[in-house]
Amino acid sequence: MAFFIRRKDAPRPADYCDMDTERNVKILLVEDSRPILRENEGALLRAGYEVICAEDGESALKMAADLKPDLVLLDMILPKVSGPEVLRRLKSDAKTAQIPVVVVSSLTERNREKLLELGAEEYLEKGLLMPRRGVNLLPKALEAVIRRINRKRGATLSEVPLHR
Repeated sequence: MAFFIRRKDAPRPADYCDMDTERNVKILLVEDSRPILRENEGALLRAGYEVICAEDGESALKMAADLKPDLVLLDMILPKVSGPEVLRRLKSDAKTAQIPVVVVSSLTERNREKLLELGAEEYLEKGLLMPRRGVNLLPKALEAVIRRINRKRGATLSEVPLHR
């Protein structure tokens, strides 16, 4: 499964006729802190992504299965079902196993390898993405991650929303 990320105003390439490539990338943002959730949601929307939000692990699992996002941004410390358990369940369920999961957490970098072994595509540390008030580097960091996912999955089109 490859997903193609296109700017809203990007011209459609002639060699693609699947209408599904025209839509924006749908991201499931899973975060229990409302201020962080709203900040990241706003930054992603401004960058051109479609965003759906879950504030706990249980809701995230249901939304992933029902709404089939293109990508999940997953916090690790969540109510109801923990982030590592959400990751494990997403990767073990045939309906959601192919959805790329990027962990966005305040846990230290030393957790990165374990999370990648569990099936995460990438680990991004919250403190580095929001270094100070009013600065959100998540869309820019996501551009590189999505390009890498597209290359890994054999996609030939990897336009991402431009960071503004």
